[in-house]
Amino acid sequence: MNMTGLELGDTATEQTFHVAERQPKIGMVRLYGLITIIILLVYGLIIPLFFSYTSEVRFTELLIPMLVILGGYIALTFWDGYVKKPQIDFVCLLAFGTLLLGENYLLWGEISKSVGHHLANISINTSVVTAFASIIMSDRVRWFLAWFALHATAFLSLVVLAASTFVEMLFAGLSYLTGASIALFIAWSLGRASRVAFALRQALEAERAKTEELLFNILPESAVRRLKGGEVVADSYPDASVIFIDVVGFTSLAARVSPGHLIEMLNSFFNLADRCAASHGVEKVKTIGDAYLAIAGGNLPAANSADTAIAFSQTIIDGLADLREATGLPIEVRIGIHTGPVVGGVIGSTRMVYDYWGETLNLANRIEGAAQPNGIAISESTFLRSRLKRDFSEPEIVTLKGVGPVAIYRMQL
Repeated sequence: MNMTGLELGDTATEQTFHVAERQPKIGMVRLYGLITIIILLVYGLIIPLFFSYTSEVRFTELLIPMLVILGGYIALTFWDGYVKKPQIDFVCLLAFGTLLLGENYLLWGEISKSVGHHLANISINTSVVTAFASIIMSDRVRWFLAWFALHATAFLSLVVLAASTFVEMLFAGLSYLTGASIALFIAWSLGRASRVAFALRQALEAERAKTEELLFNILPESAVRRLKGGEVVADSYPDASVIFIDVVGFTSLAARVSPGHLIEMLNSFFNLADRCAASHGVEKVKTIGDAYLAIAGGNLPAANSADTAIAFSQTIIDGLADLREATGLPIEVRIGIHTGPVVGGVIGSTRMVYDYWGETLNLANRIEGAAQPNGIAISESTFLRSRLKRDFSEPEIVTLKGVGPVAIYRMQL
């Protein structure tokens, strides 16, 4: 059971939490260690001026390993694996705290010759180390409790051995208990607060990821980045191939089948088109009723947009046989392709989509109307850019509404 009362789930999440909590504390450890080393060195310079030779020697015998421990502690924080090893804090602080008890005992033993109550003074002094340990190990409260138990044992052992009277022992114990209570509260409250904050960050990150995933389904990733940066999203593509696909006889189908069956058929067809688009690197622009609009060479670059558009269209027609068998409906499509310049971008601030504009789209739409059922019709510009010319008929001049006479090439499958 977690001592803060807040479980974070699986072991991996717990480990991520501990690493996230320990990383910002590295600077604190280094600063604490450096300040403590400086203070200890100052003590080492002052001690010979006021203490007896015997006390000076004993102090130095404790000072050297303390400096080594603190130096090693600081050095270990530069190791990449430090944040994953809470044992380092546990061992270093316990060893340092225990040696500090001895140092304080010597210091206050000398001072008590004129002041008195040196054990109580030791307990107050050592509370600083305890408080620091509670902060450093706040993400692992059980580790701090184990550390505290060992440190308290060392202190109480010192009190029992060194106290001359019961009153001195009692006063030292109460002084230590006061600092320990505060340290325990700090460890518990920081541990709980940090877990709550971590859980909220994780939830926020998960929601952000979901939002971005939904956003990337609507808008190209590059457009999303620019919108986040406050940029206007407007692009020009000089040589894109626009593909219009329309279901043949959709109106008559709608009159013959139930709405549910009709929607199921449309969904199956659009899913087929989506899979083909993904496999060929074609960008789905949108659906318009029963029509499917896609583009090659737009946001998704293509080495030859005309070849990519034709290959994509062929794959869709090849997949209709399975679709007819699955739905039981005589599904046929017409496909029109035209290659030329288009403009793409995002307009508005609500229900945004990345759309395309230009005469190329209008002409592709008109050419689609001239295609045969289960056939592909392409413009002359698409034919000239394609390396798949052998699959098409000789050019045919067709008068398109709103456009006029246009040469098209047909491919009947």
